[in-house]
Amino acid sequence: MHLLRVQVPDFRGLKNIDITFEKDFIPKIFPLGSQNGGGKSTLLQLIFVLLHCSVDDDKKQFLQNLLQGFKVADGEEKRVLALIDIWDREKIVKLEFYCRKHSLLGDIFLEDIQPENLIPLCNYSSAKQSSNNQEQNTELLLCGFNLLKNNEAKLFLDKLSRKIFLAAPSTQVFLFLPLDFRKLLFSNSSKEDKNYYAILESTRSKLNGLFTYDFLAVKLLIKSFKDARDRDFREAIKTGNYGNSYQALINDLNRLLGNKRINLNEDFSGVNFQLYNNGEAIELYPEDLSHGELKRLSIYIWLKSRNIKDAIVLMDEVEIAFHPDWQYQIISDLKEWTPSNQYILATHSYALCEALTPAHVKEIEPKLIKSESNITNES
Repeated sequence: MHLLRVQVPDFRGLKNIDITFEKDFIPKIFPLGSQNGGGKSTLLQLIFVLLHCSVDDDKKQFLQNLLQGFKVADGEEKRVLALIDIWDREKIVKLEFYCRKHSLLGDIFLEDIQPENLIPLCNYSSAKQSSNNQEQNTELLLCGFNLLKNNEAKLFLDKLSRKIFLAAPSTQVFLFLPLDFRKLLFSNSSKEDKNYYAILESTRSKLNGLFTYDFLAVKLLIKSFKDARDRDFREAIKTGNYGNSYQALINDLNRLLGNKRINLNEDFSGVNFQLYNNGEAIELYPEDLSHGELKRLSIYIWLKSRNIKDAIVLMDEVEIAFHPDWQYQIISDLKEWTPSNQYILATHSYALCEALTPAHVKEIEPKLIKSESNITNES
């Protein structure tokens, strides 16, 4: 799957967005640059929720949360939310997500909206109820498409939903959470049901395409070790010889850590680290590893443990906690770790952008990178 183009006419702070991501560019890594307030995070979240949640009834709530306040004006037939072009290596599928006013009786559509090139996704933003408290006005989110019939389109969206991922800082404001939950960022409540980060943790269990840059993804690390161990055991049953998946994982992680080594606790309760210096192994404590080291390790293990391949991976502010050298290096890392993925990296980092050609770098206002003409005029 490859995201070819995204157009957003008017959603929150995004105005007249039209960005293309060329399918023939190598590597398939596109920085998305702007200064603070440009709407990079909003754009990534919009793409992710539309493509990840549209066909799963259990995830429709996140669409509804995202669209809260997105109104179709009186007298308008519809309001376009986003146009997204996807290349599936055989054809270009054009998806049009738009909203229109509609009437419901409970959860039943009062009109039959089932033409061959249109799928109703969800209703949202209910208006004032009528006097009988049954019929109500609401907006509907729909998806139109080309080249596919309804059943084919649903299968396509289902496949696409498993090929779209979002990684972001856990301190990000996620627009697909209910507004009341987002307000908890300004609350100091310690109650679990009134704590933003506890709610975010619960949300991550429902959105399997979402990953947040935690301090260290210990659960993912342990799961990866267990999965590698199980693969080796199955290989032993099949051939009589244990496989090398577990050792290969250890080798990969240690290569990332340089002169440090990672080890799994014997009871699989956690991990520990050691520093090897002149043949001596020195135990390391959490404070002995930098935030950047742990973050780089977490990103690697997330991609590998989820077996993320041939996917569209949206990453917000991946450069946080990285020295400029590592901001530049993360491009090479992603190419090496999972070269079949397309990456769109919302960033403020000049160093990260400089690791690719200028044509790879996409910008939205206010722009991150000055044009050559501006640089010439100022010099």
